[in-house]
Amino acid sequence: MYTVEVTLKNNPIALSVQRLEQEGAEALYQDICKAIAEGHPQLIELTCQKQEGKRISVLASEISAVQVSEKSGASSGLGAGFVRG
Repeated sequence: MYTVEVTLKNNPIALSVQRLEQEGAEALYQDICKAIAEGHPQLIELTCQKQEGKRISVLASEISAVQVSEKSGASSGLGAGFVRG
């Protein structure tokens, strides 16, 4: 299972959707990056493969970061990309 997290400007909570396969997660990541780079006021709709019916729509211009991570068996309680030191 792969998680794609989107961070919005002025919002500390990341939005996330899951993909079953790495290829799907990478394709979604590239689509979001492309929409951010284009800079047009574009609405992006994200759907989740883990939770049926979960849908998120965001304006591309409001996205400040996007990342992909693989879900491991252990849960640290921290968001993807954070390391406990």
